Amino acid sequence: MAASSDPILVTVTGRDHPGITARLTGILSEIGATLLDIEQVVVHGNLNLALLALFPETRNGLKELLFAAKELGVALDFTPLDGGAPARRLGSRYVVTAIGRELCAKQLHDVASTLAAHDANIEKIARLSVERLSSVEIQVLLQREERAEALKRALLALAMQNSFDLALQREGLFRRSKRLVVMDMDSTLIRIEVIDELARAKGVVEQVARITERAMQGEMDYDESLRQRLALLRGLDVGVLRKIAAELPITEGAETLIRVLKRLGYRTAVISGGFSIAAEALKARLGIDYAYSNALEVEGGKLTGRVTGPIVNAQRKAELLETIAQAEGVLLDQTIAVGDGANDLLMLQRAGLGVAFRAKPKLRAAADTSLSASGLDAVLFLLGITERELLEVT
Repeated sequence: MAASSDPILVTVTGRDHPGITARLTGILSEIGATLLDIEQVVVHGNLNLALLALFPETRNGLKELLFAAKELGVALDFTPLDGGAPARRLGSRYVVTAIGRELCAKQLHDVASTLAAHDANIEKIARLSVERLSSVEIQVLLQREERAEALKRALLALAMQNSFDLALQREGLFRRSKRLVVMDMDSTLIRIEVIDELARAKGVVEQVARITERAMQGEMDYDESLRQRLALLRGLDVGVLRKIAAELPITEGAETLIRVLKRLGYRTAVISGGFSIAAEALKARLGIDYAYSNALEVEGGKLTGRVTGPIVNAQRKAELLETIAQAEGVLLDQTIAVGDGANDLLMLQRAGLGVAFRAKPKLRAAADTSLSASGLDAVLFLLGITERELLEVT
């Protein structure tokens, strides 16, 4: 049966109920139409169904579809596409994830305007949250790949001006096939810096803070700053560290994140420039698979002010990420690294997705994406997991 040379876009709207798609595709099959494309979405019980098809010239299939639509109680419209089916648009596909306490029209307008300003065409918007509009995923086609970095910076600036998070990721197989998540400990998985708490107990908090600031200003490297800070803790009873480790304040969303990742079969690790007694306690408490951190030397129940073994610095963190990935048989593209400090930068750059969590501006700018207004469980939204799906595994 000969088909018309120009396809027709059939658009169906109305209250959704079972059987609509079955009836209409059945008619297309009976009349010998060639179905080229189909897409359907239901928003609050309202159906939007699009069918792109070539219709046979010898039969009036559109009339049959119109009669069926009337019986089904839906509206049907059709648009001939002169010149054949539209060619696939070229460009790079990205996903923008917006996460907030409650997203408003102004925020989404700002996001859409930013995308338009960088020639990123919105192709699909999906809601990830359930009760409130607190998270959406926007799939976009970026016409010019070289503008991706500028778009990331613009979205980061927009998020920093508002009370919500925006993440830009390259869409593809590896975004949906992550298998390993590694995280920093201090100010990431937990809300404190353990070394500051030890310094407070020893009465040297101001001296330790000055050394930390010098390191942050680039006046000394991380290894030397750690040695100088630990030297100030010499003689502190190790029981103080054990007490802090037993009462670590967990960051909002961390327990949910780890619990869901474990249920979904992900492997998890804490890679920290902090101390092993705290990291091991956190590992046991949350059920994390791996823990790497600095081991403090203890003599006679007192801290000596030295570490045993290699210092877990920025380079060591990146190496440990690779070591764990190799042991688990996971590609680096399938890994996520989360951290807040400068010594997390190499680890975040090495991972398939680097997430700066409540981090300093320099790390936020260098990371793949940034979370500042959300809890750690927002990482799950970056994986494309919806809130409804989370309810199934929590």
